[in-house]
Amino acid sequence: MIKITPEAAKQVHRSAQQNKTESLYLRVAVRREDDGTFVYGMGFDEPGEDDTHFVSEGIDVLISSANKDLLQGATLDFVEINPGERQFIFINPNDPGHNSSPLS
Repeated sequence: MIKITPEAAKQVHRSAQQNKTESLYLRVAVRREDDGTFVYGMGFDEPGEDDTHFVSEGIDVLISSANKDLLQGATLDFVEINPGERQFIFINPNDPGHNSSPLS
């Protein structure tokens, strides 16, 4: 499934604490646009019936069955894009357009 880097895990934990959502799971999703590009999303959520649940770097992650194949082998990282500007990125071998895609 998805690998979460230690830096991304730290930021997910911080976000959960700030938003008081520690009891929820991290949902990761992807949508393929008409031009083939991938658009990623994530947020805190309750598990659903068709979700795959797993743990990476201490983070409980949910992926819907519709997104499972598109996210297979992906990595979620939290990196410095420009000096002082950090954001989540996805490194996904299934994404035909990019080696790393910022979270939109």
